[in-house]
Amino acid sequence: MPDQAATQFDPAAAHQMEKFISDLGRMYQERNEALQEVARAYHEALFRLAIAAEYKDDDTGVHIVRIGFLAGALARHLGQSPEYARLLRQAAPMHDIGKIGIPDNVLKKPAAFTPDERLIMNRHPSIGADILGRSRIALFQMAAEIALTHHERWDGQGYPNGLAGKDIPLSGRIVSIVDFYDALTMDRVYRQAFSHEKALAMMQAESGKAFDPAIVNCFVEHNMEILALRERVTARHMTFADLVNSNSEQEAS
Repeated sequence: MPDQAATQFDPAAAHQMEKFISDLGRMYQERNEALQEVARAYHEALFRLAIAAEYKDDDTGVHIVRIGFLAGALARHLGQSPEYARLLRQAAPMHDIGKIGIPDNVLKKPAAFTPDERLIMNRHPSIGADILGRSRIALFQMAAEIALTHHERWDGQGYPNGLAGKDIPLSGRIVSIVDFYDALTMDRVYRQAFSHEKALAMMQAESGKAFDPAIVNCFVEHNMEILALRERVTARHMTFADLVNSNSEQEAS
């Protein structure tokens, strides 16, 4: 028979093993917290860059914050998961970040673009996707996807790649609609805001052309809820911190 003492686990060794496992768990948690903090800092830096890209028409950042909340809400109305809606809420504000790479003489031109200027302007989705990079983090993957595809059109006449229908990612199809609506209903340097009703009518006129008809129908069906959300986000001066707060969607509602 084997020696009984040889088959017993040394209590001191057991204690050391427990401590080792505990230390590994603590190190893993600290590593994850550090990575989350780095990702949050990177996200905030990109958000500030997105504000800079929008500065000509909106020096407060409220437009891109509203884009985030409206896109997230519309995703939920479309039946998407809370996790998808949360990612979209945080990623959508970076949709036009590529404008930071467009020369001011084109970006801020008050008149119509020449054909060459239009080609330059149409590069901003690709520039945005390049800025956001090829991250393995889901948030930045979605942000790059939105930046690249939010100017594609349902009928295939958009840019930069001429995608059509459901070949356009859902994130890009949602953001294109909420960006269109919010831009129309805010004052611009060159015109006053359109009414909610006028913006809805203009959106419906583009259903099946620029926009996915199913998403337009969903927006119209829930338009009063979306309008109320837009007004709350504006009245509460919601910011980047609200976009990344897990409770912000409920608070805005």
